[in-house]
Amino acid sequence: MNFLQKLRNIQRKHNSLLCIGLDTEVAKVPEFLYAYGDPQFEFNRRIIDATKDIVCAYKLNVAFYESVGEHGWYTVHQTLARIPEEIVTIGDGKRGDIPNSAEKQALLLCEDWEFTGVTVNPYMGKDSIEPFMKRSDQCAFILAVTSNKGAKDLQYLKVQGRPLYEHVVKLAKKWNTKKNVGLVVGATRPAELKRVRSLAPEMPILIPGVGVQRGDLESAVRYGCNTKGELAIINIGRSVIYASNGNDFAEKAREAALKIRNQINTYREKYFR
Repeated sequence: MNFLQKLRNIQRKHNSLLCIGLDTEVAKVPEFLYAYGDPQFEFNRRIIDATKDIVCAYKLNVAFYESVGEHGWYTVHQTLARIPEEIVTIGDGKRGDIPNSAEKQALLLCEDWEFTGVTVNPYMGKDSIEPFMKRSDQCAFILAVTSNKGAKDLQYLKVQGRPLYEHVVKLAKKWNTKKNVGLVVGATRPAELKRVRSLAPEMPILIPGVGVQRGDLESAVRYGCNTKGELAIINIGRSVIYASNGNDFAEKAREAALKIRNQINTYREKYFR
């Protein structure tokens, strides 16, 4: 099964565009989890078990695991093993390097950890991200427009009369020969999201920035979806996983996730049905 079909299947089965970001900081998990050998995994396990029927994807920013040392490598393995096979998993590493280095990066993310999708940085060109585009069942999500303040330092520079990010989208479409390339556009950039969707009507778009970063959820749905109200992956992390720091953290995470999933579907009904 190719990536697009897997994404469509789970979005339809769970009636959900919601992706939960498991950017878990050990220092922020409830104290009672410290009694477990791996509190980071125990936190992830409970969040997954509480929400796995209402999401289309989970995204792990790998920096939160690499930064804790060798044990973080095993935590990623354990976390991915807990996620049902039908759900999309995204390794948010923003990789991309000279080809021999990129091959090693892809070996870890795509073959060892075997994420369904990986975020990649296109700044060094096609050969720096080709290793992430080998398999049709895995998606390379290319950074197009990001949510951070520094995005305008490069992404908005005019090149031949158009912002650089539009050239990135054009190249991503050209490279998408296996239908396994997607784009990343921050929810804090609704006008740009609308433009990117118009340029790439049938590519999956990963949309971070809703929640703590204050991206507008309605705009993310309206401008991020294709004409069928699909192919947008709306990531929300801290406002869901840290909805409570007590013993009820998983239950509260489910409540927060369900509320957002339902809000997303209300907007899908409004604009696409």
